[in-house]
Amino acid sequence: MRHLFMKLHLWERRLFQWINGRMHNRFLNFWLYHLTHLGGATIAIGTNLLIWAFSPQPWRTTAFQALVSLAVSHVPVAIAKKLYPRRRPYLALPGTRTFRNPLKDHSFPSGHTTAIFAWLIPYMAAFPPLAFVLLPLGCIVGFSRMYLGLHYPSDVLAGAVIGTGVAAGTIAFWS
Repeated sequence: MRHLFMKLHLWERRLFQWINGRMHNRFLNFWLYHLTHLGGATIAIGTNLLIWAFSPQPWRTTAFQALVSLAVSHVPVAIAKKLYPRRRPYLALPGTRTFRNPLKDHSFPSGHTTAIFAWLIPYMAAFPPLAFVLLPLGCIVGFSRMYLGLHYPSDVLAGAVIGTGVAAGTIAFWS
């Protein structure tokens, strides 16, 4: 079992280094640096508050579900960060590329990825055609976290699972 764990860890590290090192270019640097903020608290909460305040039904209900999902999803993230204090890749791996003002808290799981999935899933459930735009957007935010040297692939995957699971639970609670 330990051998399998070591192989997975090595594979994850190589994938991270390929994304963070070999893919870097000016175009991605600009776009991913800015798009990553869609998973941040200011944009996630602000966007949903605006939709909730100024949109008609069923958008208002969906925005409120997204806000609840956002709030609830950060409980398991905070617990996981305490229980599994994983160092961020740019602190653990020499040569990792990162950008200005990188986060210094623990890496696992990705809070930005959790947030983007927690607030996009209610919209995809309520308005399925939006999934063609929103799902790639959520994946881009997750990818950006690795590209910017802030998270490993498993951090991003765990964040997507937590955000999606909490959003699905929130939607189910409404039904």
